[in-house]
Amino acid sequence: MLIGELSRLTGFSRHAIRFYEKEGIFKLGRRHRQANNYKDYPEEVLKKLLIIRKLKGFGFTLNESSELLAMIEENQASCQSVSEKVNEKVRRIDEKIEELCQIKNIMLNGVALCLDGFAPSADRNCTMLIP
Repeated sequence: MLIGELSRLTGFSRHAIRFYEKEGIFKLGRRHRQANNYKDYPEEVLKKLLIIRKLKGFGFTLNESSELLAMIEENQASCQSVSEKVNEKVRRIDEKIEELCQIKNIMLNGVALCLDGFAPSADRNCTMLIP
C-alpha cells in the first residue's frame, strides 16, 4: 500500500511514518519500491504502526514501543513479559502523578499565601514569581 493509505489506516501522518522508518521501526528494501519509485508498504508495516498507535495511547515512548515490538518479533511477548513492562510503566506513571500532585500543592499554597496577604512583595507582584 502507498503511504497515503497507510496514513489513513493508522492515523499517523506521512511525516510520522517516514520518521518511524528513519528511526528503524521498520525497513523497506528495494523490492518495496514500485517502478515510479513510490514505496509499497507491506502489511507487516501496517501491523507495527497499529501496535505503536496502541502503545502510544498507553503512554509508552518510542523506545519502549521498540522494545515491545522486538519482543513480538522474537516471539518473546508472553503475557508474563509484557505484564512486567506494563507494571514498570504503571509504576513510573504513579511516580509522575505523585510528583505532579506535589507541584500542584506547592503552587496552590503559594498562590493562597500571596492572596491572603501573608507574603506581599514591595512592588505588589505575586511573591510566587519572585526569585
